[in-house]
Formats: sequence, structure tokens, C-alpha cells
Amino acid sequence: MTATNGGPTGTRRDTVAAVVRQWQAVHPDLDTAPMEIIGRINRCAALLQQAEDAPLRRAGLSRPEFDLLGALRRTGHELTPSELARETFSSGAAVTKRLKQLTERGLVERRGDTRDRRVAHVRLTDAGRDLVDGILPEQLAYETTVLSGLDPQGQGELAVLLGALLGQLEGRLGALRG
Repeated sequence: MTATNGGPTGTRRDTVAAVVRQWQAVHPDLDTAPMEIIGRINRCAALLQQAEDAPLRRAGLSRPEFDLLGALRRTGHELTPSELARETFSSGAAVTKRLKQLTERGLVERRGDTRDRRVAHVRLTDAGRDLVDGILPEQLAYETTVLSGLDPQGQGELAVLLGALLGQLEGRLGALRG
């Protein structure tokens, strides 16, 4: 089913559909189809970040903190703050702030480089590794529940479409940075 402006419309009513209808009433000459996709991606991200019952929140972690811990766990070795910024798509300042908090909580350790004192190496502590290993199955189960409204085929199609969009955006943004 398509909207009168050529964009897709869902059969369910959601907050983005209401916003799109309002914009279509104000500017019927504009194609609001991109709002239906970008708006829903943003709204889904916001709702997922706000979820009170998420295992990460219960563990006192934000998603960016978990991503940082997860990068250290999945790579299996020490990383510099710059490498962590690349692995987690974060700014250097954000990584520095998170590392300070995670160090204070005893989840990561920093050590100086023997050749260059300006460089730090970060590793998970045993407590950090145990936290990641303990919370990952819970977080994945939570995310499975969140996605359970979509059948497996729909989940696969969504993953492929989002992957294509992400690849395109990463390529475009990478070219702009380079």
C-alpha cells in the first residue's frame, strides 16, 4: 500500500504516521516518504534506549558503556582509547568519559604504553569480563523479545534493509570525513 505522495504507509497507526499525516496536510506538495523511514528508525532507537526493563539498565550500564566493554571482550585484547572510539563509533571525548566511569567501577583498567607515555592501553578486568559475559545472554533474550512482533522472515528482511542503509551511510560519511 502506498500513500498519495508515493511513500509507503503501514497498516498500524504509530506516532510517526500521525506526524507524517500532519506534514502532508501542511505541505501536500512535499514527498514525506523519507520521514516514514528515518522517523521510525529514530523513534525505535529512542524507545529502545528508554526501556526501563532492559538488562543493561538493570546492570547500571548505558548502551554506549556496554558497547565499549563489549568491544574489549569481543576483540579479546587491549585497545587504545582511539581504537575503542573506532570500534564503538564514538568520539574520543565520549570514550574518555566512559573509560573514567568504567575504571571507577572496576570494570576496566588502563595502563600506560612503555614506549609512548601519551598512549594508554585499556583492558577488561575480571569483573568487567564477568559482567559482559553475564549480561550478554540476558540482553540478547531481551532484544529477541523486543523483535518477537516480527516473524523470522520479517526480521531477516529488516536486517538486510537496515544493513544496506547502514553500509550506504557509512560509506557516504566516511567519504565526507576523508
